[in-house]
Parts: sequence; structure tokens; C-alpha cells
Amino acid sequence: MTTMRASAAAVLLVAAAAALLTAVHAEDPYHFFEWKVTYGTKTILGEAQKVILINDMFPGPTINCSSNNNIVVNVFNQLDQPLLFTWHGIQQRKNSWQDGMPGTMCPIQPGTNFTYHWQPKDQIGSFFYFPSIGMQRAAGGYGIITVHSRLLIPVPFDEPAGDYPVLVGDWYTKDHTVLAKNLEAGKSIGRPAGLVINGKNEKDASNPPMYTMEAGKVYRYRVCNVGIKTSLNVRIQSHIIKLVEMEGSHTVQNTYDSLDVHVAQCVSFLVAADQKPGDYLLVASTRFMKETSSITAIIRYNGSNTPASPKLPEGPSGWAWSINQWRSFRWNLTASAARPNPQGSYHYGQINITRTIRLSAGRAKVGGKERFAINGVSHVDAETPLKLAEYFNATAGVFEYNLIGDVPPAAGAAVKLAPNVIQTEFRTFIEVVFENPEKSIDSFHINGYAFFAAGMGPGTWTPDCRKTYNLLDTVSRHTIQVYPRSWTAVMLTFDNAGMWNIRSNMWERFYLGEQLYVSVISPARSLRDEYNMPENGLRCGKVVGMPMPPSYLPA
Repeated sequence: MTTMRASAAAVLLVAAAAALLTAVHAEDPYHFFEWKVTYGTKTILGEAQKVILINDMFPGPTINCSSNNNIVVNVFNQLDQPLLFTWHGIQQRKNSWQDGMPGTMCPIQPGTNFTYHWQPKDQIGSFFYFPSIGMQRAAGGYGIITVHSRLLIPVPFDEPAGDYPVLVGDWYTKDHTVLAKNLEAGKSIGRPAGLVINGKNEKDASNPPMYTMEAGKVYRYRVCNVGIKTSLNVRIQSHIIKLVEMEGSHTVQNTYDSLDVHVAQCVSFLVAADQKPGDYLLVASTRFMKETSSITAIIRYNGSNTPASPKLPEGPSGWAWSINQWRSFRWNLTASAARPNPQGSYHYGQINITRTIRLSAGRAKVGGKERFAINGVSHVDAETPLKLAEYFNATAGVFEYNLIGDVPPAAGAAVKLAPNVIQTEFRTFIEVVFENPEKSIDSFHINGYAFFAAGMGPGTWTPDCRKTYNLLDTVSRHTIQVYPRSWTAVMLTFDNAGMWNIRSNMWERFYLGEQLYVSVISPARSLRDEYNMPENGLRCGKVVGMPMPPSYLPA
């Protein structure tokens, strides 16, 4: 009897161990989406116009997941143009194959479909997706991505009573194809017709109320500036907002009357429903423009029948206010990141800089038409995506590396039209300085990475500017503004192998060439560092029919 019990116990122990081993190696949960992408007609700012819908929705469906989840999106392109989606701020670790930019993927042709598969690997926070080809972004097709912390990893604030998206941005009533033709003809897209919030104009955002709150509870608002040209200021009538997260990083929880949110940036803030029950206005207004445009959405306390006051809280003015607010943003050094270790365990300010790359934006006439450039090269997309040309060892005739140097050319130098690709050494810590000599604000994003925006200031950057850097607790993020005739310096380790887009988020500038790609290659050619091209990867251009390159080596 004792022997039988011992044997049974041993069997149970082995079974438990096997179950544990299976659990340890089990895949992260999957979320499946099927998107039908079509045109539709919407009257948003008083004019019926063609917009891009996903499953007949504008904005598109929310991708709501947790860190490391597998996201599978089957996109059916029913437009009359090629289509790609990029997942703005999702780092696509080892996986630029899913990044959704023309330099990394072949487009999804009209009448066909493609299935994306990616993970928000070791990421949390607020992000968004949008179509990345041409001027399609001006027609909609965007939506929010919310990535929650995994269970058992503490979040530095209590679970809010509600989690609300605020996708706000400028809006043009001209068809996106007309905007593209205007740019090709050397014309500007001009000023936007107004603002939209969650795809609605002011009237539709207030009837019925867009948001509801219950007195005594706290709510999270995730604000993303999904526009293509205009910085915004966001505030809530009679309420204080507490900043808690910015583009994937928990922040020190400072309180503000309002927040500037520049193009393609995302922030999360908490709002306590601590006022007299009634209706209140969430206000977004344009910044740094001669004529201010604004939009409001109603927030209603449950049971309220008191209309909101028509007097809007005033927004800030001037550049100095905005710069000083940016300086107040701090990384929460004690909060856990997507992993249990504290965010501040990465001491970026103590790492030796191995290289400084100064990227200066500029404009010039090329062939009689206005173009934007970075360090004298105005980017044009190649017929063969740059990543595919590199992977198949077929770059000849497609692009050349390092047409630009680490220092901007002399003023007045000729601008060249070409695919703009630079190389960085794998796992090196590099300082990138964005310089904006223009009279209007710019906003830059680096795909595949988060960076530390260490400093910004007026004029042209010099090494002495490093004395002003925050080397302790600037926020780790993926998008940063560059004020007019100013510079912004960021620092990051290029440890994510792949081909990654660095771009202006001002889509007029992007379309006209203010972007480049950075190639980051692992010398080991190891699956530890980068995935192989996926089996369903699309082919186009020069690599059609070419034999598949040898697999990367096992990790």
C-alpha cells in the first residue's frame, strides 16, 4: 500500500512538473482581428467626403491587449490603392517585417489581403495605428492600441473606473488623393479645416455625451494626436489632470491644468470626478497658429441634467510655456516597466556615447518643385522595399547606404532625391540630434525603438549643449517635438536588428522626403537577434522569384 501511494505521488509529481514546464513554454495569448478596409462617405466638417473605414468604422477598431500578447490582423484591402498599416510606437522587436512602412514591406495590393502577426514585446502604454502610404493617413484608417501590464506586475496607480480613448487631430476636407496631387504640383496642403475627436465633429462629440463619469471615481483618458500637421493643447473644464503615462512609460504623476500633445504623441492622464455633478467640456485647441481652432466633447456625470458652462478654460500661449512643460515631464524611476524591474534600472546617462548623428531638416526646390530633406537627401521610396533588397542581398540598383553623413552639409548645398538609408552598428549607444531650421514646429519618430529625449534648445546644436541635458530621468518615449529654429537631442541603444523608419510626423514634410531609414544588422545573423522573413511575406520589385536566403542561425 505504501509503495503504491509513493508511486502514485511520483506520477502526480511528474505530471505537475510536466504541466509546469508546458506552462512556462506556452505561447502568449492570441488576439485575432479581421479588417475589411474600404472607402466610405462621411460628413465631418460640413462637407461630404471620402474617408477610409475599417469594418465600416471610423476611427478603426481598438486593439486592446496586454504586454507580449500575439496580435494577428488579417487586412483585406478593398481600396483602389495599395495599403499598409504601421503600428506607431510598437517596437516590433526583431521583427521589422511587420512594421508596415514602404521601406520594410511590400504593400497590400487592392483586392488582396495580408495577415500581420506581431507582439508588443515588453511594452505597455498607449499607441495608435494608421495607413502609412501616400496621404492616406489624412483620410482616417487610424485607431488606438492599448497595451496593459501583465497580471502581477504592479501599476503605479489604482485601477481606474473607466479607460477612455481620445483620438484627436486636425482634419482636412479635401480628398487625400487631392492633397497628394497638390504636393506633387509643388503646393502646400494649407491649413486644416478644423479638428475631430474620435472621428466626430463638435456637435456629434456632445450629443450624446462622448464620456461619462460617476462622482467620486477616477478615470483614465488616453490622448493621441492623430493629426498630420498641428500641435494641440488638451484640458478639461474645472478639472485637474494627472499625467501617468507617456508613449509606453510611467511618468512622475505631476498635475496640470492642460497638456500640449504634439503630432503623433500619446499621453495618459487620470481625472478625478470630484466636481459638482453636471456636464463639463473636454477641450482640444490648436497651438502656435495665428488663428486658434478648437473642439469640445461633453463629459457627463451620471444623472446630470446641468449643461456645461459655455465659457471654455483658456489654453496657453507661446513657445516658452510648451518648452517649460516638457521640462517638467519625468520618468517614474521606481515604477515597474513591462517587466517587474523598475523603469529607472536603465541608467542611460551613465553610458558612453559612441556616435553622434545630427539630422537637419530642410527644404529646397528640386526640379522646380518643393521638397523636404534630411542632411541634403530627400527620401523617395524604392520599388523594392529596402528591407527586402537588403535581406536578399539585392541592394545594387535599389539604394546606397550612407548617402548622408553624421553632420549636416553646408547651407545651400544641393538636395538629392534618393532612398535615404544610414547604417548603425548593432548594440551601440548613439546620440541623435534633430535640428529644425524652419519657422514651424516639427515632430520626429524613430520606428523600432524608444529613446531618451535628453535635451532641447534654440539655434543649432553644439557639444556644449550637452551641459543642459537631463541625464537622470527624462521620459523614455518614441516621438518628440522639435521647436522652430531649434534642436532636440535623443539617446538610444540600437539593439533592435532590422530596417527602421525615422520620420517627420508632419505628413506634408514626410511625403515630400523628410524621412530616412536606419539599417541595424546583427553580425551574428542569429535568430536571437532577428527573425527570418515570415512565410507569408509579400514580394515585389527586384526580389520577385529570387531564391530565399539562408535562414538566420539558431539562437
